[in-house]
Amino acid sequence: MIKTKLALFLLALLVVSCTSSRPVVRTTSKPKVTTKKQPVSQTKTTTAKKPVVTISSTKSESTESKQKTDSEVTLVATSNIKTYAEEIQIYVDNFKEIAQNNMRAHGIPASITLAQGILESGAGKGKLALSANNHFGIKCHKEWTGESVKHDDDSEQECFRKYEHPSESYRDHSLFLTSRPRYSSLFKLDKGDYESWAKGLKAAGYATDIKYPEKLIGLIERFELYKYDSEVLSRDFKPVKKEVIVAQGGDYYTIQQGDTLYSLSKRFNLTVDDLKKLNNMSDNAISIGQQIKIK
Repeated sequence: MIKTKLALFLLALLVVSCTSSRPVVRTTSKPKVTTKKQPVSQTKTTTAKKPVVTISSTKSESTESKQKTDSEVTLVATSNIKTYAEEIQIYVDNFKEIAQNNMRAHGIPASITLAQGILESGAGKGKLALSANNHFGIKCHKEWTGESVKHDDDSEQECFRKYEHPSESYRDHSLFLTSRPRYSSLFKLDKGDYESWAKGLKAAGYATDIKYPEKLIGLIERFELYKYDSEVLSRDFKPVKKEVIVAQGGDYYTIQQGDTLYSLSKRFNLTVDDLKKLNNMSDNAISIGQQIKIK
């Protein structure tokens, strides 16, 4: 009997021992399977990278855009409007036929008219061009009976002519030159000789800017405005390419087609401001054939 009780006791003890050991095995196995930690780590890494990429690319694009804009300035017009090559070409495309028609009717080279329009109106962006369709800054004068606008020029609130359409401004520009005796010598010049016309306008007192002829000639040659004269005159004309003139041990450079102050600053390892100071320039306008100091 005693042996039977002892055997039952040992059997019960063995069952209790096996039952208590199972939870221990299960508990130790659970911490080893750490499925929650990996997603947390991946999420943090992804979140940290995104803003860095976005900010970096935005700054780069903004800087490149600004540099490109600053480098493409073609001229600062007499209306103090910065004008770019693309804008000038659009202006030429819009008004070339009007200029040619005026050349046929009044004898003023289309190239000269277009260049003056570009320079005086900032390629159509100037205040007078926008508010009054006045592309040549023509003032009222005593004979004017049409509409007018006030604009600060040599004096405050001067009277300028206002037109319904820019073509009227072009026509008035031609009539202005043909009706003033001081410009009569221009009409003795060859209509295809834009250089003589540009210099003749300055000599007759059209503009006070001593670089006015150079600016007109530079625009005509850079944008090939002379070809519109050739079409009217039925000529095949191309300007003779001027040789690069280097004088005084390479201290001077002669402006060629396509040159800008920005491109020259890179070529001669100077800043645009350095070039302007060396040549006493108040704006960025340069013209083909012009000699500038580079040292």
